[in-house]
Amino acid sequence: MRRPLQAFVAALALLSCTSAPHTATVIRKQHVARPAGPDGVGPLVAAASPVRAPMLDATRIPVGSSPVRGRADALVTVVVFSDFQCPFCSRVAPTLNALSERYGDDLRIVWKNNPLPFHDNAMPAAEAAMAVYEQGGAVAFWAFHDMLFDNQRSLSRDDLEQYAARVGVDLASFRAALDAHAHRPRIEADMALARALGANGTPSFFINGTAIAGAQPVERFVTTIDAVLARARTVEPRSRAYAAMVADPVASPDPPPAPARRRPAQPDPAQVLRVPVGSSPSLGPASALVTMVVFSDFQCPFCARVEPTLARLRERYGARLRVVWKNEALPFHNNARPAAEAAMEALAQRGSQGFWQMHDLLFENQQNLTREDLEQYATRLELDMTRFRAALDEHTHRASIDADHALAQRLEANGTPHFFINGVRLVGAQPEARFTDAIDAALATTQAFMRAHPGTTRANVYERLMAAADTEVRRAPSAGDDADGDAPDENRVYTLRPAARAPSFGPANARVVIEHFTDFQCPFCARAAPTLAEVRARYGDRVRIVWRDYPLPFHPHAMLAAEAAREAFVQGGAEAYARYRDALFENQQSLAREDLERYAAQLGLDVARFRAALDAHTHQAHVRADVAAADATGAQIGTPAFFVNGRFFAGALPFEEFQRRIDQSLAARR
Repeated sequence: MRRPLQAFVAALALLSCTSAPHTATVIRKQHVARPAGPDGVGPLVAAASPVRAPMLDATRIPVGSSPVRGRADALVTVVVFSDFQCPFCSRVAPTLNALSERYGDDLRIVWKNNPLPFHDNAMPAAEAAMAVYEQGGAVAFWAFHDMLFDNQRSLSRDDLEQYAARVGVDLASFRAALDAHAHRPRIEADMALARALGANGTPSFFINGTAIAGAQPVERFVTTIDAVLARARTVEPRSRAYAAMVADPVASPDPPPAPARRRPAQPDPAQVLRVPVGSSPSLGPASALVTMVVFSDFQCPFCARVEPTLARLRERYGARLRVVWKNEALPFHNNARPAAEAAMEALAQRGSQGFWQMHDLLFENQQNLTREDLEQYATRLELDMTRFRAALDEHTHRASIDADHALAQRLEANGTPHFFINGVRLVGAQPEARFTDAIDAALATTQAFMRAHPGTTRANVYERLMAAADTEVRRAPSAGDDADGDAPDENRVYTLRPAARAPSFGPANARVVIEHFTDFQCPFCARAAPTLAEVRARYGDRVRIVWRDYPLPFHPHAMLAAEAAREAFVQGGAEAYARYRDALFENQQSLAREDLERYAAQLGLDVARFRAALDAHTHQAHVRADVAAADATGAQIGTPAFFVNGRFFAGALPFEEFQRRIDQSLAARR
């Protein structure tokens, strides 16, 4: 008995490009095959004379004449709907290679084109690939396929012709096919099939009809393929396995339910912790009323971003402020520790002045921190180069850098930059006002401490403050947390001011409303976007998703990107917003003004209106209203943040966490 189609179609996965759903008629095609060659490739191509296929095709997901890798009589067929410009599709290509090696003759892979409309080069690349396939068959196609994914940022017409020449096809015929769009009907048939199957994102897979969406880990594919293969071996004759199983697929194995996430309580931001200065380099007098200890990393962009703020603070507070440097070279910054060693050697040779001169050079040249660069900076400072090279070769300053790291660990100063202002924590490249508020508060507290403790002078005030400070990090429950500070109350319903007009997807009367606060420069927000696409696909009209803005102050392009997305929404509605949003997330390293205008032009927006809106900051009031609404809830807002029928959680959590919360809300509304 045929199961309902929706039972077979998985929602979009955590890692996938997404496109708006459409309805279409399924295009069914017959296939003709030619025998597998010695390399195990059995391409399916159009032929002048039909050849009887050794394996029956399926009507719901036909192989047709699509490019194939693997034997025609394989027990398991993976049909992949993909896009040559989709970054998630390129990530999954090595996974498919690994699966081919693992399953050998039992597995074949079928390529279907699904170029998404907001990927400008995806359709031309698909046409080029099919032109190569027409001339050179499967071997040439898969070689061309690999070149496209290896060079995903270079898919212009000239690039496509260069790759075609490298696989040995006739360029005159290739160019003629592209000029005439000879293969677009086949590609559009694939796209229609994808839409009919509900595969509205890339990559999407059907394994003998069992759906998997997104660039999932290889283990997820193995689990599914093993279950499919076990049943395929029971089908007789073997040639019926694919057609029979597509009509009645194996249920997609769900991952084990994720345990409820309990967020550890954060360190108490008001706690005064003991942060010794030691022999660390400093700026400002030891008699300063306020000592700011900074844990920093010479390769960290946020550390570089906060340096001008620190310079202004020293100018503002003068002798009342001392800034102390501690090295916290993060392990994923390959050049951070050598840079720290170079700075400490400058300190050893030239004292505090030498350290700060090297410090400035390192931050001014943060993209150039190789050993050769470090030696050039040392030469400019006229350091003893024999001593300098020996210090780096022998890691002379490793002990002091390790000691700073150990102190950071004890204080839970996780991430850089991290500050302690008279022992009170401040995290990140915050706006200057946050620092001045903290320093002014520290000045008042210090003066009160001196009055209450006779014998305390400016010369010993920091030492005495630290003697009274805590040595262990204390945690305090935040608003909405349990009394023990172990976890927030998931059932607390927050009051959230509605947006006057915000991009939304789903009906106004949906039973569940997800208010999503995002920052277009935040990498975790980019990871959450495909999860929300999966939510839409899984829950349909039962869920409405409202996109709201929360640009973080230390992301310099986030505010203007939010304004740009709002203008896309005003011009073209929710669908235009979705396309523009996806362009921003896919190009997070390119969010300058000219980039924003380029994406607007690519999506067909009125660029003159777009520029005028950005020039006048037409939508900034709406963005700031969203920020104010989020802050007014009292929840600990970061990005991405979500309110599901008023219940708050944050972070790029897996789909299962969204599913659990949505299902709870649906059950409560029955």
